[in-house]
Amino acid sequence: MTTPVLAASGIEVIRGGLQVLAGVDLSLESGEAVGLVGASGSGKSTLAKVLLGLLEPTAGVVRVDGVVRPPGDPGLAFRARVQPVFQDPRLAFDPRFTVLESVTEPLRIHGRGGRDARRAAAVRWLDRVALGAGLLDRRPHELSGGQLQRVAIARALVLEPKVLLLDEPTSALDVSVQAQVLNLLADLRDDLGLSFLFISHDLPAVQFLCDRTAVLAAGRIVEILPRGGFAAAQHPASRALRDAVPGLPGVSEPAAAGADRG
Repeated sequence: MTTPVLAASGIEVIRGGLQVLAGVDLSLESGEAVGLVGASGSGKSTLAKVLLGLLEPTAGVVRVDGVVRPPGDPGLAFRARVQPVFQDPRLAFDPRFTVLESVTEPLRIHGRGGRDARRAAAVRWLDRVALGAGLLDRRPHELSGGQLQRVAIARALVLEPKVLLLDEPTSALDVSVQAQVLNLLADLRDDLGLSFLFISHDLPAVQFLCDRTAVLAAGRIVEILPRGGFAAAQHPASRALRDAVPGLPGVSEPAAAGADRG
């Protein structure tokens, strides 16, 4: 049995006397894409912060490659293995930084390579996300939302992590650009063997990208569905999410109607 590349066990978070997460167990295998969906307030963003080491859980542990992440600041070695891509790329960058400075900053912080090596890495990863070296000297306000999100992906990949934690990475983009970014992510996963945790309210995108999907409700994972499995969803929270998306790929009208009657 293989060791998950990222695993959360018994995660509980209590804030202001309220239980935000209640015993969450979730794991990603190497090269696997797992979706995380749930209604607003279900605890998705809190779980993301715990997995990234930005929030200390009240109880439970996070393991990376089977090693328990230490409490408090998990350290650079752990941070390098799990990298985030956030929702709004315009809020993810220092407006004073050029693209080159933004993409190479993780390498500088982690003490990897000299200036020339870091620049070469930035060029290589920008090329991999279909952006040219001509953008290196531009600043965020000079780029489109789609370009900025590709820069964000390049910045996340420059440390060569094992896991990308994608928190609503397409929701701030135009519909046509969303499809381009999803296709890029799928290609990167296939080519690099990356694991994804894809947090999104966009069920068609989740079904396109993910091998299985965890449904979070009231701080608990209530159901885990295979790709295309929303047609046979059993939990009311899963069915409510599904029924809010007419024509969801993989869900036929008769199956959806039957689920409504149940």
